[in-house]
Amino acid sequence: MSTALAIAGVSAVLRDLLNDGLVNRNVSGVLGSSVTVSLLAPDRVVPTGGTESSQLNLFLYGVTPNAGWRNEALPSRDNAGRARLSNPPLALDLHYLLSAYSAGDLHAEILLGYAMQLLHEMPVLTREAIRTALNPSPATGATLPPALRALSDSGLAEQVELIKITPQQLNSEEMSKLWTATQSHLRPSMAYNASVVLIQALRPARTPLPVLTRGRIDEDTGRETGIAVQPGLLPAVPMLVRAVPPLRQPVAAIGDTVALAGSLLDGTGREAWLRNDRFDITQMLPVLAPAADRPAASVAAFSLAGQQATLPAGTYRVSVRLTRPDAQGEDRLHESNALLLTLAPRITNLPQTVARAGNGSATVTLQFTPELREGQRAVLVLGAAEVLPQTAGATPASLVFVIPDAPVGVHLARLRIDDIDSPIIDMDFEAPELPRFLDRTVEIT
Repeated sequence: MSTALAIAGVSAVLRDLLNDGLVNRNVSGVLGSSVTVSLLAPDRVVPTGGTESSQLNLFLYGVTPNAGWRNEALPSRDNAGRARLSNPPLALDLHYLLSAYSAGDLHAEILLGYAMQLLHEMPVLTREAIRTALNPSPATGATLPPALRALSDSGLAEQVELIKITPQQLNSEEMSKLWTATQSHLRPSMAYNASVVLIQALRPARTPLPVLTRGRIDEDTGRETGIAVQPGLLPAVPMLVRAVPPLRQPVAAIGDTVALAGSLLDGTGREAWLRNDRFDITQMLPVLAPAADRPAASVAAFSLAGQQATLPAGTYRVSVRLTRPDAQGEDRLHESNALLLTLAPRITNLPQTVARAGNGSATVTLQFTPELREGQRAVLVLGAAEVLPQTAGATPASLVFVIPDAPVGVHLARLRIDDIDSPIIDMDFEAPELPRFLDRTVEIT
């Protein structure tokens, strides 16, 4: 496949093709003057105040994705975002404007006619033509500019699909817009399409190994058992559908028992695995024994008691790992899909009463779980006002807040760590009851 130099490589090959064709056909002798081929924008071809010489100009005015290759594949990576799983090419079509310049009568028309004939006779850029144009002899290559010498590494001649040159009709409106956009005067011209350039990264991708067998191998016959088919809509492997914190809260806290609801959760060696990417935490918690309200097949519950120093407040991915028979009756270790679980802080010394100081401020000391980690941001939300901590407490699980001009009264208090609030609403109610606030208050006197 080609590198990022391929776009410039196509332009250089086309220029070399036109140059050689004009020389071989003695176009300079026909016109009585020298002829050059350039790759400039139309407004830069004729210098301001200069003389217009006999010249062909090839201008790349547009690049579009190739319709045939763009759906071949998309760049993809693994779930961690590091390993590349595929290496699809960037497929591009190049759109050129071929225009002829000359100060003599009919010279521009002669130039355009020869150029169109050359491109008509070579509708495909052969690999040999590309190598000849981009890999000059050592004597010639030493005198070329660095940009042209670099094109030899474009890989254009080795790409899997050849480049085809086809004329492209532009109506008068499109042609007028194109010349107006370049701020130059209209010249005899023709549009061409070069397709397709395949630009591909050189970095390796991870490719899976081919499948040799499906299912386990029968020890007696040495043959594969094939794929087991399980009727029904339930998956054949353990599956989680939701995480249920206690008291209908949307978040869990240290000390809670969290129930994971799903299917095919019965087995041996059941474990709950919690993972936090920010702090690179992977913690295993044993699944509690089944109970009447949590049958083993559909519920796996675990306790967060005693995890205040291990699990900081944040968002976790939780899954269940267990051993159970597969569809072929053989015991295998399974791990379910992962669900998101939010671990919120819990204030342990509320309600409390504090008195204002002589300057009108009030000092509130909060004790909470889990412990605060380095880099986490903690805020006390008192009523509707946010208060930043004044000093750290005596332990990683306490903070001191100084409230200037503290308003007298009873205020709901929330501890917000990394935008996760401690719960203040009692969600354990039945309709037609209405929700009410928990007794998480600070009274300022």
